[in-house]
Amino acid sequence: MDALTDALESASDAEPADPSGEKEGTFLVTHADEDSAVLRDVTSGQVHTLSSNPGVDAGEAIEGVVAPDPPMNVSWQLVEVESRRSIELVDSDQSPTQNALDIAADQDVGELTRTERAGDGELHVITVPEADTADAAADVLDDRDTTLSRAARLGVNRVEVRTAPGVVVVRYLP
Repeated sequence: MDALTDALESASDAEPADPSGEKEGTFLVTHADEDSAVLRDVTSGQVHTLSSNPGVDAGEAIEGVVAPDPPMNVSWQLVEVESRRSIELVDSDQSPTQNALDIAADQDVGELTRTERAGDGELHVITVPEADTADAAADVLDDRDTTLSRAARLGVNRVEVRTAPGVVVVRYLP
């Protein structure tokens, strides 16, 4: 019961929600055409369909503010852009680095190790059955929205997928 009381007290101490409905964050543009665009908040996963396209392109990361369109508040507007950047997703023909191969050698098939890069970004080293290497890499490349959302959260501009037999390395690079 004390935990419930503590939770209620801390909730009452929280700042009230913005009455305008505005939301600030980092958004991935998952779809864009002449008339509208769809943004996904890379932290919460919430999807915001814009009532018009303010000049954004699919695959861009936008740091800014969205607000609901009155009076129904079912569509959104991008009301402020602090920054925007394109994120490139590349199927690299380069081999994984020796560091990545060493990480893979120390883990079982099916495991994932995340490690910080020297500098900005992350490396994700995934071990897979050797026969499934190409399919696993294709899965990462095909799941474009998830991969680019993670890149947007990390603040990077490029994602490279490298492979060796039994190893898939996803490099999130500045």
